[in-house]
Amino acid sequence: MEEQTLNAGKIVKVSGPLVVADGMQDVQMYEVVHVGEERLIGEVIELRGKTASIQVYEATEGLGPGDPVYPTGSPLAVELGPGLLGSIYDGIQRPLDVLQAQVGAFLSRGVKADGISRAKTWRFTPKVAVGAEVETGDILGEVQETPIIAHQIMTPHGVKGTVAAIREGDFTVDQAVATITTEQGTTIDVTMVTKWEVRKGRPYKKKLPPNRPLTTGQRNVDTFCPIAKGGTACLPGPFGSGKTVVQHQFAKWSDAKIVIYIGCGERGNEMTDVLDEFPQLIDPQSGRPMMERTVLIANTSNMPVAAREASVYTGITIAEYYRDMGYDVALMADSTSRWAEAMREISGRLEEMPGEEGYPAYLASRLASFYERAGRIQCLGKEDKEASLTIIGAVSPPGGDLSEPVTQNTMRIVKAFWGLDANLAYQRHFPAINWLISYSLYTEQVSKYIEAQVEGNWLERRNEAMVLLNENEELQEIVSLVGSEALTPEQQLTLKMAQTLIEGYLMQDALDEIDSYCPREKQFMMLSMMLDFYRGAKERLRQGEELKTILKSEFLDFMGKMRFIPTSEMEKIRQTWLRIQEDWIPA
Repeated sequence: MEEQTLNAGKIVKVSGPLVVADGMQDVQMYEVVHVGEERLIGEVIELRGKTASIQVYEATEGLGPGDPVYPTGSPLAVELGPGLLGSIYDGIQRPLDVLQAQVGAFLSRGVKADGISRAKTWRFTPKVAVGAEVETGDILGEVQETPIIAHQIMTPHGVKGTVAAIREGDFTVDQAVATITTEQGTTIDVTMVTKWEVRKGRPYKKKLPPNRPLTTGQRNVDTFCPIAKGGTACLPGPFGSGKTVVQHQFAKWSDAKIVIYIGCGERGNEMTDVLDEFPQLIDPQSGRPMMERTVLIANTSNMPVAAREASVYTGITIAEYYRDMGYDVALMADSTSRWAEAMREISGRLEEMPGEEGYPAYLASRLASFYERAGRIQCLGKEDKEASLTIIGAVSPPGGDLSEPVTQNTMRIVKAFWGLDANLAYQRHFPAINWLISYSLYTEQVSKYIEAQVEGNWLERRNEAMVLLNENEELQEIVSLVGSEALTPEQQLTLKMAQTLIEGYLMQDALDEIDSYCPREKQFMMLSMMLDFYRGAKERLRQGEELKTILKSEFLDFMGKMRFIPTSEMEKIRQTWLRIQEDWIPA
């Protein structure tokens, strides 16, 4: 971005990350400016006549009245092209590994680097011939960005015409790989790198209904609170309840092709764990390193607050870019509470009228504008491409109070709610998603797809299990008052089967090689076996068999251990399930 030095303004006030400058009559809202002699990156967030309020994405110590402010004429944008996957960026797309090589482990102010390397060459393979008619979104060629992801080079937005030239070979991202003659007769050179304004969603042809499930391999989610591809979900919970681990599991095991993980203001030690762990993870889908289909954006709570606010926009713009290629993308934001706190701090320095608990009055609209960029879509272009962008946002309510504004406003927007429970976490029940307060509005929509892929009565089984869990909750209240001895044998059986369901199905060990991921076929067999046994046990009780005899069944012991049976040996589960159907359930 070129600086317009002749129109430079002057700082009149510095307040934390907020700088107020005069002589800025030529700038526009959300324009990027360079602040001070070190050219710190900032963004205009308020205009009043010739005075502009600027949020600076770096520490502002040393700035003072009279220091210059240089407009650039461009909004905050990210670079899009080959080289994104495997990268670790800060909130404004500066590659942290490149910055470390330049200045060491402690970053200096004003240091800059291209989001995508200009030196690296990529092998470009054309997918269209000279003379082809192309329009926005059409694929011109591809680059094998990583061994598992082919990066599609698409016709730029707003361009429609005829391919005048297209070249195969090794190019840097700045070199032209194709030339298009537009309908107006002008020629446009197409390179492999483009820029996109982060606060503006990328267009698409049309939105499609979110009726295909995003399989996460986590039984609690996939069975009781499923999320659709292109859906939105909220993951609230207090400190220590396992939000980050759950998001790690979704990132690793979900059947999305591309993963964008945004650490927007989490503690430095948690983000360090992410940066240490992800490069070592092996992708279960391909056996290759997980980073070959992942982009990490790291912004911790001790980094400049303004960059934290920008990080979610940086991440979702990169996510939309890969979605437009035809990929299913999953975006994890950890956590949107820290993002909202950044907005609150900047709003306070702007002296805006505060809303509930000091958050800005526009908190709900900002959250909505972020989550509404999710969706399952038909991509632009003549090819019939369908893709999706799923957003899963963690929320960190103070003290686990789900009535606070960020959680409440998020719940009004998203359609899947996975409430983490501190009591379950203290009991070492993980994932600590409370099945009684969690819900999904996608259940009915995805049920037809799941039943076509797995079994015909998935929804019926899921509802049957929820009835058992709710009955267990009611009986636990009675037990806490008068003890389990006051219950009837059938009620005691309900308690036992609910315990088996909770400990043998809902609990899942993220650190166990086998139990960390559970395919849908195994989930269905495990759940059906438990429910069929319960149905048969109730019938045997009615026929006079004693409860203690039923509870000695070998099947109960098997059900407690079957989550550790590897997928390659699922036939053991199937055969045991058949034995229960044939021998246990009375005729």
